[in-house]
Amino acid sequence: MSQGHLRWALAYVRPYAGALAPVVVLSLLGTAFSLVLPYLSRALVDDGLLGRDFATLLRIVAIFLGITALSFVFNVIAGLRYTRVSADILFDMRLDLYTHLQRLSPRFYASTRLGDIVSRINNDIGEVQRVTSESALGWLGNVVYLVGTVGMLVWLDVRLFLVGLIMVPPSVWALARYRRRLEDSVRVLRERSADIGSFLIETFLGMRLVVGSNAQQREATRFRSHNDAFVRSLLSMRLLSYLAGGLPALLLGLGTAIVFLYGGWRVIAGATTLGTFVAFMAYQMRLLTPVQGLMGIYANLASAQASLARVRQLFETQPDVTEPTDPIRVETAHGVLDLEHVRFGFGNRLVLDDVSLRIESGQVVALIGASGSGKSTLADLLIRNLDPDAGQIRLDGRDLRTLSLEDLRHHVVVVDQDPFVFHASVAENVRYARPTATDAEVAAALDAAGLAELVATLSDGVDTIVGERGRSLSAGERQRLAVARAFLADPAVLVLDEATGALDPATEARVLAGYDALMRGRTTIVITHRPALAQRAHRIILLRDGRIVADGPPEVLAARDPAYRALFDERAAAPIA
Repeated sequence: MSQGHLRWALAYVRPYAGALAPVVVLSLLGTAFSLVLPYLSRALVDDGLLGRDFATLLRIVAIFLGITALSFVFNVIAGLRYTRVSADILFDMRLDLYTHLQRLSPRFYASTRLGDIVSRINNDIGEVQRVTSESALGWLGNVVYLVGTVGMLVWLDVRLFLVGLIMVPPSVWALARYRRRLEDSVRVLRERSADIGSFLIETFLGMRLVVGSNAQQREATRFRSHNDAFVRSLLSMRLLSYLAGGLPALLLGLGTAIVFLYGGWRVIAGATTLGTFVAFMAYQMRLLTPVQGLMGIYANLASAQASLARVRQLFETQPDVTEPTDPIRVETAHGVLDLEHVRFGFGNRLVLDDVSLRIESGQVVALIGASGSGKSTLADLLIRNLDPDAGQIRLDGRDLRTLSLEDLRHHVVVVDQDPFVFHASVAENVRYARPTATDAEVAAALDAAGLAELVATLSDGVDTIVGERGRSLSAGERQRLAVARAFLADPAVLVLDEATGALDPATEARVLAGYDALMRGRTTIVITHRPALAQRAHRIILLRDGRIVADGPPEVLAARDPAYRALFDERAAAPIA
């Protein structure tokens, strides 16, 4: 893991240094006790067994049991404390990424798979947090244990210690060699896991199409293909993990075998006592633990490196829209909108080209035009999901880019053509933008959106759960639920983006009166292909290829503008579903 990446990850651990301090202290105490236990074997053999002293034997066993019990208690306390702090660190990481993702524009979500985002915020951050926290604590305990063990080995028999070092260099070489390959393998595994997540989310959302197209077997085959790719990546990663961790351990084990032979020869030759040799071998066997622990930390960093790179890629994605340094707070808004020479494009495609217009407070404006003419993009600009490439948009004379985003999105509300509905009750969905609304206000909003009759027929009324993405409701009912939500939010500027697009003409006629109540007294921009809704506007603006080509009252455009008549004649001949 690069130094910059490691510093970034450890920044999440530092605020919990105080909470982790007891864990470190207990871990060090446990390490100290562990260093004492092997030395007891020397006295046990030389003084207790070979010296035939039962009292010494009892004393040594009692010390051994006491130290073992204390180590157990310390480990339990430290483990529980670490688990709690580790969970807090994990949430901090996820919360920061979730907050960052909230600031990214629709363009990001249009080009990034949802399953990949979920995989990074769940699996990858979990892996980064695990390795970072374990590394921050594990290296200290392992280093202290290693230094203490080496000290005891040198003190007991320096010659045996030097023999035991023979296999350390090849072990380190093997670890470094396979660790680099392991990084790439882990990255591929994370990508294959994200592929499965994206596949499942996509097919679950489109299950009606899958079943209706008799594509169940085809999608099951695709699922198997994704899973096979994941399994291949998993096996490759596991093999490299074994080579990165197991091969160095195998070489160190060979070094231990050499120590056995040489140490046994020294005991036979009378160069050292049996108790000293037993104690030395106890330390030698335990020497593998911190060495393997440090090697394991080093190998785990390969896994964290791949995950961290994927997480940092999301963090490094810059938002198209940012909060101003010193935002202007807007307590009340009149709803006067001014667009001056606004230009906006996606890549090389110009969507809005030199658009200038003024919409007065309380005016209802219908924005019409062919698909792709820039109508919905204009809605995104008004709530700063996007910012114009050139030009300026003002609310009550103030540039939107100078306003508090929270205040702007309180005073300007967009109802999308395909609005999002949560897996919650009708009332909870309506209250989403204004959680403190009373039951009476919710009922009034539902009535204004033409949903009162429907709600009366539901089993639990406004407390009825509408299902994932509101699937228990029709497309038109979901639209009306979003309109009720907007009514309750009571914005100064309301943008209805094809808000009746999913309604049949008869239903549309029934709810338009409610829409009149919704639009009355507030600036309203109606993006529509429906003549009935456009005719209710004070003014109609026709967009073509990102430019305003007509602007005026409905009756004037209907009488004089051929482009306006042609657009609705075309729609009448081929209505949009």
